[in-house]
Amino acid sequence: MTRLSKSKFLFQIILLAVLLVVLVGLDISLGTVKIPFRSIVGFLFSDSVLSRQQELILLDFRIPRVVTALLAGAALSVSGLQMQTIFRNPLAGPYILGISSGASLGAALVLLGTGAMATGIFARWGIVAAAWIGAASVMFILLLVTIRIRNIMTILILGIMFSSGLSAVISLMQYFGNAAALKSFVIWSMGSLGAVSGSALSVMLIAIVPGLLIALLSVKGLNAMMLGEEYAGSLGVSVRTTRVLVFASTSILAGTVTAFCGPIGFIGIAVPHITRFLTGRSDMRFLVPATLLVGMIVLVFSDIISQVPGSDRILPINAITSLIGIPVVVWVVISSKKLFN
Repeated sequence: MTRLSKSKFLFQIILLAVLLVVLVGLDISLGTVKIPFRSIVGFLFSDSVLSRQQELILLDFRIPRVVTALLAGAALSVSGLQMQTIFRNPLAGPYILGISSGASLGAALVLLGTGAMATGIFARWGIVAAAWIGAASVMFILLLVTIRIRNIMTILILGIMFSSGLSAVISLMQYFGNAAALKSFVIWSMGSLGAVSGSALSVMLIAIVPGLLIALLSVKGLNAMMLGEEYAGSLGVSVRTTRVLVFASTSILAGTVTAFCGPIGFIGIAVPHITRFLTGRSDMRFLVPATLLVGMIVLVFSDIISQVPGSDRILPINAITSLIGIPVVVWVVISSKKLFN
């Protein structure tokens, strides 16, 4: 990048960071019990005192929920960017490849397969472990496929088939599940940012950070892959290594978010396109960190909307992200010929 390009890059990142800070402040302060932002800042950085109720709400509910939104937004958006780049397809993502469906199948096996037994600690960590195993299993199958098949579009089609097949299995399990188990699974499938706290949030952080680091280390390979596999190979980029890194990163990121928060749709597809539109850039050295920030912004904003400020209702986060993402996807389909030129 030229010096002017670097300066513009830094200015854009600063603007995104400032917007993120403002939205995080709003998300923490708004809710059924309003806590002034000035009081929150004073409590966190000085000796100001909140009431016992305000302190409990802030430390046990709002801050963990916002941190979860930040992690999930970054993870889903970066995984989507990687998939769109390596497949050179504007609609590719972890859901298309079946990775998120694998995680959902794992959760379904716990919630629908165990019925009334899915309670307490078993339900919480059993769902997480099963979702991880499901996502990792699909990733392993995809990696085996890449050893035998070099055509990236064939792999994409197979991923769609995996996703459809896993969704069919989940539908059958829902049909035969009992009412209580089915209700639990339906609630989980709506997605939630408010169910992760304490040790669970620590595990989520430990899992997602390596996935994001792998993505940041893969920017050179991703830049080359944008121009096609043959061109990438002529530049000395190992296509197979880049695929393995991208699939591993995507599986870690999407699988972890699905495990802890349930399936959250459209972030992975929509955010990379929003970032390209806002920045006008295609260089992965910029797009990866910028997409990470925009993903955080979009999911924190979605969380604010889902709480219906001024009301005691909380809407499913998946519904809000879908309403935000669907217009973007429609725009992508209409103008897709222009996206990767």
